Amino acid sequence: MTEALPADLLRDLTPQVVAVVTRRSGDFNAAEDAVQEALIEAVRTWPERGIPEQPRGWLVTTAMRRLVDAKRSESRRRDRERADHLAEPEGQETSAIDDSLDVLLLCCHPSLTPASAVALTLRAVGGLTTREIAHAYLVPEKTMAQRISRAKATIKGRSLGIDGTADLAARIPAMLKVLYLLFNEGYVATEGDHLQRVDLCAEAIRLTRLARTALARMTGSDHGELGGLLALMLMLDARRPARVDAHGAVVPLADQDRSLWRSERSREGIALIDAVIGTGRPGTYQIQAAIAALHNRAASAEETDWLQITALYGLLEKVAPGPIVTLNKAVAVGYADGPGPALALLDGLLRDCAENGDSGFADHPRVPAVRAHLLELAGDLDGAAAAYDLASARATNLAERRLLTSKAAALRDARC
Repeated sequence: MTEALPADLLRDLTPQVVAVVTRRSGDFNAAEDAVQEALIEAVRTWPERGIPEQPRGWLVTTAMRRLVDAKRSESRRRDRERADHLAEPEGQETSAIDDSLDVLLLCCHPSLTPASAVALTLRAVGGLTTREIAHAYLVPEKTMAQRISRAKATIKGRSLGIDGTADLAARIPAMLKVLYLLFNEGYVATEGDHLQRVDLCAEAIRLTRLARTALARMTGSDHGELGGLLALMLMLDARRPARVDAHGAVVPLADQDRSLWRSERSREGIALIDAVIGTGRPGTYQIQAAIAALHNRAASAEETDWLQITALYGLLEKVAPGPIVTLNKAVAVGYADGPGPALALLDGLLRDCAENGDSGFADHPRVPAVRAHLLELAGDLDGAAAAYDLASARATNLAERRLLTSKAAALRDARC
């Protein structure tokens, strides 16, 4: 009789086991590979033999055996008893939650590129195999294996653990960015036929919860930006059931059936941002969460408080200026003040980007999509249709491309 494995058991244990094996071996790269082999063995044997009484200890023991065997095979000279490696040391280990945070922060090290950090985080903290990560990102397994190998080579020799509050503060921004990128890839997939990748969103939320709990335990207080990021994820994920229709077509926010939104998750996110927004100076994730909360609080698209959303985007421009922020602000201005001021803002943004040497931003697929929306609001249906066509040609996600194409076709039909 087979025994079903609890859904999050191995994922929760993975960073803890990586941390223990890394501390004992002094080699993160080898430890992470050995733990992956132990996880595969657990998936193969536990359903048939039953989950061990001490699953964490079983994984540590199995990973250490794999590690010792690998090093013996490499050097052909290691011939000592493995008991010292395999037995749990006397005394208390660092807590499981601290272990998980240590590994997460190492995988999100500022020296890594965002893409490499996300991949390494999914493997070492999320417990996914290289094949699973490659499948999630629609790349060949060999390509993903090379990306992970380069990431591990980059952080080779770096210590596991935090060296004081200054080191912790330096690593948190990179961790926040990686978690944010991971969720975004699940929320709007860069490529592929589907708009969303539910597994990536779920993993980003799980890891952000883990990081928030661990950081609060370590510092004795809640981290406002981490709380804001979690709130943002929860409120966006609450809309997931309404974002595509029964045929898989994308449903824009204004047209979504809000009764399909996951109200419990939405309430959790709103309560969380309400709790953290007043603790210190708000950061980028808190402000984005506050914007999401205004959408989620509105019973309908028509009841959305666009004036307040516009003001929050103005604040976000000051905290984290960038063309995407201003582009999003233009949409809010279009609803709050009308399409004329919004189009002027968009044109001014493109001029500024060109003058600052960032003329490539004009090629971003969202630029013509936003222009099309504003032109549609202004009643310029021909101009809007042409802009939707351009946005569709630039879109890399097939579900979004179909939506933009259908919008252009609908506007042309309306002209007939």
